[in-house]
This record gives sequence, C-alpha cells and structure tokens, in this order.
Amino acid sequence: MDKALAFWLGSCLGSFLNVVILRLPKGRSIVSPPSRCPHCRAQIAWHDNIPILSWLLLRGRCRRCRKPISPRYPAVELVFACLSLALWLRWGAQPLWAGCAILASGVLVAVALIDWDTFLIPDELSLGLLAAAPLICSFNPIIAGSAPAWYSPYLVCLRGAAVGFALCWAVAAAGEKIFGKEAMGGGDIKLLAAIGAWSGGLGAFDCLMVGSLLGSAYGIAQMAGGKLKRSDPIPFGPFLAAGAVFNFFYVLPLGFPFV
Repeated sequence: MDKALAFWLGSCLGSFLNVVILRLPKGRSIVSPPSRCPHCRAQIAWHDNIPILSWLLLRGRCRRCRKPISPRYPAVELVFACLSLALWLRWGAQPLWAGCAILASGVLVAVALIDWDTFLIPDELSLGLLAAAPLICSFNPIIAGSAPAWYSPYLVCLRGAAVGFALCWAVAAAGEKIFGKEAMGGGDIKLLAAIGAWSGGLGAFDCLMVGSLLGSAYGIAQMAGGKLKRSDPIPFGPFLAAGAVFNFFYVLPLGFPFV
C-alpha cells in the first residue's frame, strides 16, 4: 500500500473515531444519523466532511451557521493519519498485522479521549479489544515470534491477559489501601487485560510502567502549574493507551519475569 494511501485511510478512520468518541459515551448509534453541526444541527454534506481538508477550507466553521467547529476534530484525524502511516512503515511487510495494529490503535485512541472526557472506558472498546486478540494472535509478531507449536500464541495471549488483569488489579487494590480512595477503576483493569492479550505479559508490564511514568509526569507538571491539586483525579486510560500504542512499535525489555 502506498504511503499516501495509508495516511489518507488513517485520516478517514480518524474521522470515524470522532463519531465514536462523541456518541459512544452517550449511548447513541455510531452509524446513524449522519454527522451534523453541533450548533445548528444541519447535516454535514460529504464535501464538507473530508478529513482535515474540509475543516481548513471552511476555516473551522459550519457552512450554514458559521459557528466554530472544535479544532479537536481535525487534530484527531491528523494524529491518527500520522499514526497509521507510522504503523504501516513499521509493519508494512506484514500487511494483515499492520491493518490489525492500526485498527487496535484506533480503539486505543478512542479509549484515551473518552476516558479523558468522561473518566469512563466503555466496555464495548476494552472488552472488544480483548475478544479480538485471540483471533489475530497467530500472526501477531509481538507474541507469536518463533512459537514452537501452533497453540503457543494462544497461550501467550491468554497469559498476557491474565498478567495484565492481575497487575492492574494489584496496583488498584494497593493504591486504594494506601490512599484510602479508588486509584484505578475497573475500566483500567479490563483495558490492561486487553493490552496484555495483544502484547503478552511483557507488553502489559511495560505498558503499566510507561503509562505510570507518563501519568506521573503529567500530574506533577499540572500541580507545579497550579492547575491540579494532589487530591484531584486523573484519568489513567489515556496513559495506558499511549503505552499500548508504543508496544506496537517496540516492546521494551522491562518486564522480566514476564518475558
């Protein structure tokens, strides 16, 4: 697949992710009705719904009511287009796996932004990701490797899910006991189980470490700037999602004895 096509398809998927991020937490259908202006409710024509380009041509405003449209929409499209291109460059020699990694990354982007907005991770996304892992594990290079038997990737997938679940549950239980309040929610636990199913126990451990590092850095920076208090909650899903996406490029050798 051409690099420009990978970028373009990624931007289209990013456009669909905007719909998922907006509608799924509200329990609305992600396929109908067609996209509408959030202000005047006018249906957006196809030529005004071209990823990235339409927003720029309309100068970030609805064609009908001229009220501003959030720049987050084209930002999601652009970021996911770049991410799709990067994953294609990384795994283009294995196109089936590259496509799966791009779709899984789309789910993770949706998880990150929904959790950021609502402090909730929809089960449809985390459990859907978990359910999909066994279907692709036989050609998943992160966990298949030089597996000695046909069933080995399935065992690695199962073990990874168990390790992810156990790790996140243990951290959540310890945090609640130490701080006297919920440290991580059930959505985070299910998400890390899904990440472990896609990237093995090593990937689950690395994701938790990377996510914790990113979350801590964000929290410290926000507190230093006076924008956050020590007692204020921070959604952890976005940082876990970032660690999981990183796993699709490279799994750090941090996870002994989970190798």
